[in-house]
Amino acid sequence: MKTEVMLHPRCPIRTALELIGGKWKLLIVQSIGNQALRLYQIRAALPDISEKMLIQELKNLCETGLVERHNYGEVPPRVEYQLTELGRLALPLIGNLADFGIQYEQKRVFSARQPLPN
Repeated sequence: MKTEVMLHPRCPIRTALELIGGKWKLLIVQSIGNQALRLYQIRAALPDISEKMLIQELKNLCETGLVERHNYGEVPPRVEYQLTELGRLALPLIGNLADFGIQYEQKRVFSARQPLPN
């Protein structure tokens, strides 16, 4: 039964939230998308994240297998990040979350314009 699965500590929603939950992980995954980006490019896409937090979250995403870090061993250093096959599985989820956010905001704005009942 579906509700029994959801109450189990290893339910799929808990797993997903452990992997990509939090303030920054989804935004980082969205920023990387289907391309390889350097740290400064990801930081430019998320100007309100500190460099320390970005590096920490990227390290965590690499440890979980959602992001790959490629160090090209060049001078000056060149490091790129890209989503793994598993990481790319989150992109449709992010699209659905964005759609939900847009619809939510539209309905809130619409309902705020409605006159209050007498």
